[in-house]
Amino acid sequence: MLNLEAEANLIAAAFSAAENAYAPYSDYPVGAALLFDDGAVITGCNVENASYGLALCAETVAVAKALGEGRRGGLTAVAVVGLKADAEPITPCGRCRQVLNEVAALGATDPLVLCVSKDGVRRVTLSALLPHAFGPGHLG
Repeated sequence: MLNLEAEANLIAAAFSAAENAYAPYSDYPVGAALLFDDGAVITGCNVENASYGLALCAETVAVAKALGEGRRGGLTAVAVVGLKADAEPITPCGRCRQVLNEVAALGATDPLVLCVSKDGVRRVTLSALLPHAFGPGHLG
């Protein structure tokens, strides 16, 4: 469970990451911030491409950075923000839910996901966003 200060800091990190988004096609900058059990925060932003299928979501970028830094497990919370999000909180897409699940499964955690809108924050566990997830344990 995050205290209000930690939650605010994580959301601020996600907003800061969104400022670096490369979103010339959708004009929808997104930022994500991952919090690990040692207090580390890893951020990412969406990176679009003229070949739309090659675009990367903010959560996927953050996960790639975390794995590239050698992080294996310990994911406790995620904040996702969209600079143009309206009253509905932005949530990770299905692909990002699966990517986040991979990191969570490495440490047997069920991170809190903070889905942020201009009007507030929806707090939900990753397992609630992705019930019955496929993960490393299914590969035998």
